[in-house]
Amino acid sequence: MSNGVVLHLRAESKPLEHRSALTPTTASALLNAGYDVRVERSEQRIFDDSEFEMVDAALVPEGSWTEAPADHIIIGLKELPEDDFPLKHTHVQFAHCYKNQGGWEDVLSRFPKGKGTLLDLEFLQDESGRRVAAFGYHAGFAGAALGVEVWAWQYAHPGEEFRGVKPYPNEDALISHIKSVVTESSAKIGRSPRVLVIGALGRCGKGAVDLALKVGIPAGNVLQWDMAETAKGGPFVEIVESDIFINCIYLSQPIPPFIDTESLENPNRKLSVVVDVSCDTTNPHNPVPIYSINTTFDKPTVPVPVNGGPPLSVISIDHLPTLLPREASEAFSNDLLPSLLSLKDRESTRVWQEAEKLFHSKVATLPSS
Repeated sequence: MSNGVVLHLRAESKPLEHRSALTPTTASALLNAGYDVRVERSEQRIFDDSEFEMVDAALVPEGSWTEAPADHIIIGLKELPEDDFPLKHTHVQFAHCYKNQGGWEDVLSRFPKGKGTLLDLEFLQDESGRRVAAFGYHAGFAGAALGVEVWAWQYAHPGEEFRGVKPYPNEDALISHIKSVVTESSAKIGRSPRVLVIGALGRCGKGAVDLALKVGIPAGNVLQWDMAETAKGGPFVEIVESDIFINCIYLSQPIPPFIDTESLENPNRKLSVVVDVSCDTTNPHNPVPIYSINTTFDKPTVPVPVNGGPPLSVISIDHLPTLLPREASEAFSNDLLPSLLSLKDRESTRVWQEAEKLFHSKVATLPSS
């Protein structure tokens, strides 16, 4: 029996984004709970349209969310394409605007203009303040994999830009490839890379550490830092003395930078790869202020000018988990499912109440037009 709530899964428009907020498994659970689930067709999503058809989800044209009735709830992952038409729906997605990222006013102002609402996935929290669903683990896992591969590439192909990468069909394929890269490169260089992970106690940091260990980097070469180790304030010489630095922290207030252009002048610098998993490029609190652009899967690295020492590249891809789109989507969507099942009672459900309250609070800070 239908509960009268229509959930519309929009096709992701970000290039090379293969993840999905709903999977055939979670769509089936929602259908069984009485939700009307509409799924936009998509050629880039890791799940084929036929997989959704098999669980009896209704397939609708790609991009049709704009014409859907105003009471349909639009579900997605990444930000909407840049545009200025008012938004009339309730949108469940990552909007990347609550931390004053570049262009946040333009994004957020579209909602009050159309009487729509944003329920930002980044700020859906349980009673303890922990996010109900996050891609952090797979972001750290994928970021570490790319970091190790770029480190090996720098030694094998000096002076050459790292080539583009494509998503892996599954985790086993990724581990097998990166493990072979580590084994071959470590044998040629005579040592394994030293990896420093900041934020190692969180989901993201745990993913980065797990990847490093699974591909054969000795535990002694994987430095796991968190709040205790960073309490004294940066910059930290231990970062520049490592080969690979992976930033996994979630930052909401200013702190001294972990590294800066001055610390890169250290004559003992070994650092050649920075993976900024947090990827807050436009955040005024960015603790890795040595670069200014996001990178992409077709151009994964951006060089950082340095005087002497090894070349230095930054990986700053803001949708790293799509390197493992199937596993990442399944894990995230399963974690999100209990909250989605409560959407029919969202006005009295704490997680949605708090998300809407935050939305209205942020809208109130918009500059007067």
